[in-house]
Amino acid sequence: MRTVTSLPQQITVDEHVWIPMSDGVRLAAKIWRPIAADDRPVPGILEYIPYRKRDLSAVRDSIHHPYLAGHGYACVRVDLRGTGESEGVLVDEYLDQEHEDAEDVLAWMAEQPWCNGRLGMMGISWGGFTALQVAARKPPGLQAIVISSFTEDRYSDDMHYMGGALLSDNIAESATMFAYSTLPPDPALVGERWRDMWLDRLQNCSLWAANWLEHQRRDEYWRRASVCENYSDVQVPVLASSGWADGYSNAVARVLANLDVPRKGLIGPWSHKYPHLGEPGPAIGYLQEVVRWWDHWLADADNGVMDGPMLYTWMQESVPPSTSYEERPGRWVGEPSWPSPHVRTVSHPLGRHRIARPGENPAPAQLSVESPLSVGQFAGKWASYSAPPDLPYDQREEDGGSLVFDTDELTERCEILGAPELTLEVSADKPVAMIAARLSDVAPDGRATRVTYGLLNLTHRDGHDDPRPLEPGRRYRVTLQLNAVAQAFPAGHRIRLSLSSSYWPLAWPPPEPALVTVYTEGSGLRLPIRPIAEADDIVAQPFGPPEGAEPMATTQVRPGEQKWTVWRDLIEYRSALDIVKDAGLVHFDEHDLDVDRQVRERYSWQADDFCSATAETAWSMSFARGDWRTRTETRTHVTCTPSDFVVHAELDGFEGEQRIFSRNWTRTIPRDHV
Repeated sequence: MRTVTSLPQQITVDEHVWIPMSDGVRLAAKIWRPIAADDRPVPGILEYIPYRKRDLSAVRDSIHHPYLAGHGYACVRVDLRGTGESEGVLVDEYLDQEHEDAEDVLAWMAEQPWCNGRLGMMGISWGGFTALQVAARKPPGLQAIVISSFTEDRYSDDMHYMGGALLSDNIAESATMFAYSTLPPDPALVGERWRDMWLDRLQNCSLWAANWLEHQRRDEYWRRASVCENYSDVQVPVLASSGWADGYSNAVARVLANLDVPRKGLIGPWSHKYPHLGEPGPAIGYLQEVVRWWDHWLADADNGVMDGPMLYTWMQESVPPSTSYEERPGRWVGEPSWPSPHVRTVSHPLGRHRIARPGENPAPAQLSVESPLSVGQFAGKWASYSAPPDLPYDQREEDGGSLVFDTDELTERCEILGAPELTLEVSADKPVAMIAARLSDVAPDGRATRVTYGLLNLTHRDGHDDPRPLEPGRRYRVTLQLNAVAQAFPAGHRIRLSLSSSYWPLAWPPPEPALVTVYTEGSGLRLPIRPIAEADDIVAQPFGPPEGAEPMATTQVRPGEQKWTVWRDLIEYRSALDIVKDAGLVHFDEHDLDVDRQVRERYSWQADDFCSATAETAWSMSFARGDWRTRTETRTHVTCTPSDFVVHAELDGFEGEQRIFSRNWTRTIPRDHV
């Protein structure tokens, strides 16, 4: 990324500002704004997230907020109630209180002398969710949003459940918020109240893992704040982006298809990152695009921001399997609308271990699989968080426990853009069973790179709001949609469809192994084919190079560590995936603060005992300045029986070496067709 040291306008920074809420609670903000705004008010941009503006997101914030402020906008970065220096306690995501607070913040911004009353919201992940959800509430003054790595469907397309199957990210990310919501504020900003505020969070925190496990079907808990329930609620222009390595790769296309507002979409090769920080590369000049968006919708600039394609996406070239990539080769392609007139669905019938050619009538076959729990250990994370190695590895070992269907060797290049869809006629010998479907690019040497995948809990075959057990032996016709992707398959390669009846630890296994039978007659794979067009050259270089303001100065005192280890004990048949995400000890030079952050995850099992599946996540975070030293340790441990999930959690708070708070939880939650 190119650091921009000279911006169009000089800016000033308000390090700590209290914003009062309607109920008297105060939220903490950091504000970057043009100095000239004191005399000539400017539009305001809100980023509203729980990830601690003072430290944990401070470096990232320092890249884009000063940049946007230097282009004429007052950028207000607010920590949610109960996080960072904001008062109160955070107990769950996307509650009405959170949205009401956002509306209070927007109203406060509009009243400031440096703001002209025209407002925008932006954010990635939680911030993208909230911007879209708040836009659906139509607060006064909000005129446009910019969202990245988001979803508008909280049940079907978030880190919680996929196709009705429980994702391990549900547990890992609940542990993340368990940790973040129990951290202390900085006494340098809140004074001696810091200890009382911290104890309030420790004493009144929520068991996030249990909150999310208690809702295993699409009920009102998930429908609340899911904008897909009524797209027409959103009535402001939307700039939406994500990446193919992210778990949130599907929502951009859906909002383009369903919103009736000015909208643009952008999908690159990236993981869970803003596009100007995109990994794998190439990163792009995203902030320049954001400035153009705000200039048009908040400052009335006639800059052609709505010209050109509705959707830009990175068409990925074939690559060998790897758990991380610095760059993904490919090219930008543009679509005038979505669904795109350039994409056509091509149906391929299934034969015995074959993806047949369109129009072919292969002999019917009956194929069965009962996958071992080891299928899935090379699946990577549901969303790549740029913590290598968290991308899927070579799929050949996974394929050993799966049903495999291959095309013939391709005689010409094939490109797909969109969500492949699978129709299967299936039966199972147990009342609860699942199917994981993977699409891979198979090179001539046999290496298999996973391109996309999808899951279906077969008890959710008729919908996610009313799951029903399977009748063993009965044949069902089901549809499974894989994640959207843009991918080129070269001539000489093969496209592979792999089906397994487990995919642990990416998804929690059923209560017991199930033999799943696929009847190829009536089963088929539909691919969204994008014929190669000469017009692609028109959008070969649509973006400038990535740029931003100079990042906040930090010093790496202790190096971090990233590890991803699969191990097996062939005496007791125990296996585990161990993940270490250690950010090391970082010193924030500007405010003399030391932050140490360590995360360990373990997903273990024994042989093919599906009820031996165990997920453990431990966080340790410490903050120190001079004599002030605090540490919070959180641990989440999830196991299961055939009928229940069991959640055990521990929370400890330390001031210096003295433990000042400790609490344990144990909750038993019935399995609901999962």
